[in-house]
Amino acid sequence: MTDKFDLLILAELQQDARLPTPELAHRVGLSAPACYRRVRALRESGLIEREVALVAPSTMGWPITMLVLVTLERDHGRIVD
Repeated sequence: MTDKFDLLILAELQQDARLPTPELAHRVGLSAPACYRRVRALRESGLIEREVALVAPSTMGWPITMLVLVTLERDHGRIVD
């Protein structure tokens, strides 16, 4: 079960998962050891599933990002093929 400190920790980590524990602890109002224990418990419980790297598309030569929604008039295989 999460409390306000866990929610604050999660919000901070969603902005920057690489925050050093002392800085994270300062931001959420906990001691560094207490913050470390909470982050470890959040990981072990599965609340924090994983940490990922967000790549800037322009650095990879991908100048455009698109989301496309396609709606089919009929749901027949021969239309899609």
